[in-house]
Amino acid sequence: MKRWKHPGGKLRELGAESLTEAELLAILISTGIKGKSAEDIAKEVLEHFGSLKGMARQPLEEFLKFKGLSDVKILRIAAAFEIARRLSKEDTHAQKEK
Repeated sequence: MKRWKHPGGKLRELGAESLTEAELLAILISTGIKGKSAEDIAKEVLEHFGSLKGMARQPLEEFLKFKGLSDVKILRIAAAFEIARRLSKEDTHAQKEK
């Protein structure tokens, strides 16, 4: 039985590293639709693209194919990938300076 109704509770109690990729993505998606939770949508998207890395390579229009992903949710996901890309770029830059 699931202890948390949403992955946000799990994140709060156990930390981000304890979440699966689907749970992390579900937090960005925030809410589901009738008959499909945010986590269900996240799992569907990850299965379709194969991984977070596979998702990151997709144009935003590809995400419109998923029922339950609105423009706002897609933009939230795109922003998270951009933040990750910039952090990775900073880490790469810092490694080169050492």
